[in-house]
Amino acid sequence: MLSFQRPSSFVCRTLALTAVFGASVAVAGAQTETGTDAAAVLAKPTLNLQLSAAELNAANIFSSSSASSGEPDEVAGVTTDHLVPFNAMQYNGGRRYGRPRYRGGNTNADGSNKYEFFAGGGFTQPIGNTYHYYSPSYSFQVGAGRDFNKNFGLNLQFDWDNLAVNGRTIDEESYILSGDATNSTYNFDAHAHDWSFSIDPIYKIGGTEKLGAYVTAGAGFYHKVTQFTVPQTGEYCDYYGYCYEYTADSAFLGGTQVSNAPGFNGGFGLTYKLSRFSNERLYGEVRYVVTLNSQRQGYTYQNLATTTYSGYDYFPQNSNRTTYIPVKFGIRF
Repeated sequence: MLSFQRPSSFVCRTLALTAVFGASVAVAGAQTETGTDAAAVLAKPTLNLQLSAAELNAANIFSSSSASSGEPDEVAGVTTDHLVPFNAMQYNGGRRYGRPRYRGGNTNADGSNKYEFFAGGGFTQPIGNTYHYYSPSYSFQVGAGRDFNKNFGLNLQFDWDNLAVNGRTIDEESYILSGDATNSTYNFDAHAHDWSFSIDPIYKIGGTEKLGAYVTAGAGFYHKVTQFTVPQTGEYCDYYGYCYEYTADSAFLGGTQVSNAPGFNGGFGLTYKLSRFSNERLYGEVRYVVTLNSQRQGYTYQNLATTTYSGYDYFPQNSNRTTYIPVKFGIRF
């Protein structure tokens, strides 16, 4: 005869845990089946990442110690569009690239330098009536200026434009000063120059990254000198008693003429930047210069025999209106 034995307490606890575990699995399966329903998926709310600026500020997403101190946020250039994944890829993760603008005490708001310096040299070509008495010679200039932006500036410059005196003029002056029409007695020589200080506005025309152009014009004070000289022999003795003779040009009496007058200039130039990372630029320019000298009376080769003039101006051509074209090359920085 079979007898029923009561299960032990261990078996009872094992059966109870198995029942609870099975019920949990059944509930989880029911939830999974419900979540895969298409209608339920469409009914789920989506996360809107395009938050307004006010909501970003309220959430304090980009809070930092610098923001609380009133300083600019370290996350520069970030807008609400950057939070959307597709837009974030378009903006390269929130970074924007372009030409940098460095601002400081020596730069303008557009990134151009406030100050400019330049120096150059070349030659002077007399034109018009000036060409009758003078020949081409050398010239040089130095200057500095203030640039108000990348296009407009104002320069102060010094120019020395040399003017060689041609042979015919020297022969005629030899006759006026000494009566020697062939210049064989005194061997006259001559030199001339026209130096000036002027204020010159400049407008720079944008070109390529390396090539540029500009136009300029100005006015200033011009000092013109023409001097006729003769060779003189002298003797020099040093401290130890050694003496030797030398020959040097000396201004002939009445052969130096000076004329001060206002003048104007205008022209254009080209620039070439040596490197994209430097400010130095080579330049070449050509200008037209006119000096408004006041004509004086005086002795000339044509009127020497008939003139009634009683003064001592032996070269009144120096006070003629002066016109020439200086061509110069140099560097700007």
